[in-house]
Amino acid sequence: MTTSIEQPPAGVPDETAARAADHLWMHFARQGRHPETPIPVVTRGEGAYIWDNRGRKILDGLSGLFVVQVGHGRRELAEAAARQAAELAYFPVWGYTTPVQAELAERVADLAPGDLDRVFFTSGGGEAVESAWKAAKQYFKLIGKPQKHKVISRAVAYHGTPHGALAITGLPAMKKDFEPLAPGGFRVPNTNLYRHPEFAEDPKAFGRWAADRIEEAILFEGADTVAAVFLEPVQNSGGCLTPPPGYFDRVREICDQHDVLLVSDEVICGFGRHGATFACEKFGYTPDLITCAKGMSSGYGPIGAMIASEKVVEPFLRPGVAFPHGYTFGGHPVAAAVSLANLDLMEREGLNQRVLDNEAALGATLGKLLDLPIVGDVRGDGYFWAVELVKDKATRQTFDAAERDRLVRGFLPGALFDNGLYCRPDDRGDVVVQVAPPLICGQPEFDEIEQVLRHTLTEAQTLV
Repeated sequence: MTTSIEQPPAGVPDETAARAADHLWMHFARQGRHPETPIPVVTRGEGAYIWDNRGRKILDGLSGLFVVQVGHGRRELAEAAARQAAELAYFPVWGYTTPVQAELAERVADLAPGDLDRVFFTSGGGEAVESAWKAAKQYFKLIGKPQKHKVISRAVAYHGTPHGALAITGLPAMKKDFEPLAPGGFRVPNTNLYRHPEFAEDPKAFGRWAADRIEEAILFEGADTVAAVFLEPVQNSGGCLTPPPGYFDRVREICDQHDVLLVSDEVICGFGRHGATFACEKFGYTPDLITCAKGMSSGYGPIGAMIASEKVVEPFLRPGVAFPHGYTFGGHPVAAAVSLANLDLMEREGLNQRVLDNEAALGATLGKLLDLPIVGDVRGDGYFWAVELVKDKATRQTFDAAERDRLVRGFLPGALFDNGLYCRPDDRGDVVVQVAPPLICGQPEFDEIEQVLRHTLTEAQTLV
């Protein structure tokens, strides 16, 4: 299928690509691109597919950026946005509300587990993480424990780009250009079982070992100084690191014992990515705070949230207490209206159950790639998977810096896109290709993803 727009010859940037090259400061991208490599231009989307400016149809194997749960081109979401914009396009939640903001807060609170029933809106995930750390620090000041301000998070974990959220992020290379950051962030080992083969026969022991490192860090820093532990249900950076059996049970126990708040960072994992509205429910734990964003609106409007338990909210409800923090576009009425329509759509189409019904098939289809010499591991959960690439399968040897550059920033992004698949090569930990298709996908799309990956990774083997 092609668009009706006259397409530029191959290798020649069109007007949009030229404008972008001259004026658009792209995110997480090298700005000095070679002029013979034009910036890819995506023009439209429908269902699980996007089209570029040359009319090529490309499977969106990353849901945009782990965002577009319900797929592209859902007209009812666009219509919800238009209705709200016509009625009231904007008003802040700075001591005021609108009907749609109040309704969405109630809806999200009802969907959240346990007694998490107070919703603080942001305009994205990094802002939600920033808000949660600030809320945790003020909470402990309000209850008479002002020294509790530090945060424990995991190695290689990504929690956002604001200075506070970046201090929680466990990726030194992402932080070095912006240091000094907010003080108080400390790291513990993550749950990459593939890189801990000594636990291969006893993943439950691995879970206990990894969780106990959190307690070790709390005790080392002093329990009277640690405010929170920030963990994703399934860690994104490093390649879909799933929790071993018993891991979150032990983490919850540790946090309770040392009066530390447990924050479930569900910016990616929330709203159906793992077959539940919030993945913490799937993995059997109830946090004190949840951070979320992306899938709340399926990307049809920018919105995020921090959701707090009654325990955390209680001191903020005392007379004269305020939370001196907020965002101009937090809970934007148009994004809130879109989010309500998105949640309705997800419920009506049973997308959580669809993920549960199909997650094993997605994993098994990607698992076929293990016959390639370059593929060391395939891991994940729900519609959130990673294929780890290795230089030597027997020894699990990863790639050196030059090889990573050729693979992750040189060959793979363009080759995958040219072969009809948009997904994410990533080397923030070891080298992986991440796959997170829209929740509307099924076996035909899984097969297409596997076939493109197989073809492209077979080509990649010759480069290393």
